[in-house]
Amino acid sequence: MTHSVEVPYGGYWSTPFARWQGSLSKLHSLQFAAHVARNELAARKVDMRLFDYGVLGMTRPEKSSFYGLPWLMGLAGAGHVGGPTVSQACATGLRAMLAATQEVDAGLAQCALAITCDRTSNGPHLYYPNPDAAGGTGEAEDWIMQNMACDPMGGHSMTQTAENVASKFHVSTAEQHELVLRREEQYRDALAEDGAFQKRYMTLPFAVPDTRFRKTVAELNTDEGVRFSSAEGLARLKPVIDGGTVTFGGQTHPADGSAAMIVASPDRARELSRSPGIRIELLGFGLARAALAFMPEAPIEATRRALEAADTRLGEVHAIKTHNPFAVNDIAFARATGVDTQTMNNYGCSLVYGHPNAPTGLRGAMELIEELVLRGGGIGLFAGCAAGDTAMAVVIRVSDRS
Repeated sequence: MTHSVEVPYGGYWSTPFARWQGSLSKLHSLQFAAHVARNELAARKVDMRLFDYGVLGMTRPEKSSFYGLPWLMGLAGAGHVGGPTVSQACATGLRAMLAATQEVDAGLAQCALAITCDRTSNGPHLYYPNPDAAGGTGEAEDWIMQNMACDPMGGHSMTQTAENVASKFHVSTAEQHELVLRREEQYRDALAEDGAFQKRYMTLPFAVPDTRFRKTVAELNTDEGVRFSSAEGLARLKPVIDGGTVTFGGQTHPADGSAAMIVASPDRARELSRSPGIRIELLGFGLARAALAFMPEAPIEATRRALEAADTRLGEVHAIKTHNPFAVNDIAFARATGVDTQTMNNYGCSLVYGHPNAPTGLRGAMELIEELVLRGGGIGLFAGCAAGDTAMAVVIRVSDRS
């Protein structure tokens, strides 16, 4: 079904993504997201009183993040706005986007902010009391490192899920490395002309604040920590798992960052749009879960469900973006759907610029919108997997309102 909801053109933003332990590693992610939102909304001259709902997406706890969205909106200058905090690993961005869409679609709100943040750097070390253990000793967990390394359902790593899908779809190491080089080539297109594409949704140079958010301590001209590959360098890499196919060169890296998007009624979206003649519609969402330990396969079914919800065929889609933590993701997707891996993910993707979990999908969606605008409109698809062998997808249409 087509939702009675739109995204105002330009009503979204992302910070650069910084490789973990980089320039954003010391910033409280929720406070950082609020700081960025306040600046971005001021630059767009958006009246904060227009917001009547918000959704915060984040996947790792921060000090006082129990207060979630209300705290963030208060820091951003919209203390009258409430809403939930959601978490679905790397699908959190689309989950927040859907939650905002449903609220506006139901007539319960007119203008919502879906805002996401995460800092994989300096993850918390948690202690869980266990009174029944010997001596009442508890259990400890390193939130980021341990959860990336082990799915509690099967005890396997995320890399193992990529190997399982590579085996199922007969994907070789050489094929993965070839795709990595193509994705890096596409990302370079976003950096061309002094980052012209990224500047369509990202404020560059980006001022990195200090931990008190009072002064600028550094500037980022684009994503930080991206390492470009060569065919020779990739060929020297060994698979991470003995006997496998996935190397460190064929997968993404953890990162820090924030991204946000306004979702509103059509009238409100037109009012807030940078270019009122551009219409951005959300046609349908899809959620899916693959078999245990086959995470990179999940976007295939999520895509089918999103297209069905949007009453759209894949042949009608003009641009495709994915969250692809492994090169295997895109190759399996292409095998299953028949799309061309070479034309997916124009202007970059998380395989190259990293993934800070919650903001990843939201950034992908706004890059998809900008690609569609550049081509003069059309239908786009974003799909991405998430921990727990899940995935979400969204179908978006950009058109001329007149």
